[in-house]
Amino acid sequence: MRNYGQHNAVLCGIRLARHDVIVTLDDDLQHPPEEIPKLLEKLSDDKDVVYGPPAQETHGLWRDLASQVTKIALQSAMGAPIARQAGPFRAFRTRIRDAFAGFDGPYVSIDVLLTWGTTRFASVAVRHEPRTLGKSNYTFRKLVVHAVNMITGFSTLPLQLSSLIGFSLTIVGIAALLFVLIRYLIVGGGVPGFSFLASMIAIFSGAQLFSLGIIGEYLARMHLRTMQHPTYSVREMTGPPHSWGGGAEGAGGAR
Repeated sequence: MRNYGQHNAVLCGIRLARHDVIVTLDDDLQHPPEEIPKLLEKLSDDKDVVYGPPAQETHGLWRDLASQVTKIALQSAMGAPIARQAGPFRAFRTRIRDAFAGFDGPYVSIDVLLTWGTTRFASVAVRHEPRTLGKSNYTFRKLVVHAVNMITGFSTLPLQLSSLIGFSLTIVGIAALLFVLIRYLIVGGGVPGFSFLASMIAIFSGAQLFSLGIIGEYLARMHLRTMQHPTYSVREMTGPPHSWGGGAEGAGGAR
C-alpha cells in the first residue's frame, strides 16, 4: 500500500472520526498525551481550533529554520497570524470538517483546510519532548517543498506579486520614457539610445508580467473551485432548516 504522506493520512482520520472533538499529534511522543487537557481547556473558551506549540523547540538549527519558512508560507495560505503557532499537535471541533468535506486535491494542508470552517483559533504552549527513537521524515528539503506546495496550492500571493511587479515595471518604464522625451524636447539633441531602449523594455516586460498575473488570477479561481472551496460555513443552527428561507416567517436561522 502506498504512503501518501502525513497530511493525507490525517485527513483520512479526520473524515472517519466520530466524536465531538478531534485531537491530532505525532506518534513519536514528542507531543506528550498528558498535555492534551491543556488544549481541551482552551478549546472550551469558545474556540474551534487550539494549537499546542512547543514552549521550547528541540530541533536542530536547519530544521528550525525550515519550520519557520514553512510557517511563513502557511501564514500566507491561511491568512491568519495564528499560523506561526500552527503544528501537528492540535485539537478542534469535529463539525469544522464539514467545511472541507468535499475537498479533493493532491496537496493537503490540514491547517489551511481548518481555516475554511472557522476563524476562532487559539494556542497554548505545551511541553515538547526530545526525540528518542528514529529520526523525523521532515528533512529541510521536504519542509521547503511543503512550503512551496502550500503557497502554490492554497494561496494566490505569488500571482498577486507577479501582477504588482509587472505593474510597477510598467510605471517605471513609462516614467523613464517620459523623462527621455521631455529631455529631448527641452534640451534637444539625439535621443539617448540606451535610456530609450531600457524604458521600452521595462514597459513591455512589465505589461507581459502584469498580464500573466491577471491570467493566473483567473486560473487560481478555477483551481479553488476544483478543490471544492466552500462558499459559506454554518457554525450553529438556531432553528429548523425549513424556517431559514421564510424571511420574517422563519423563527430560526444559522450563524
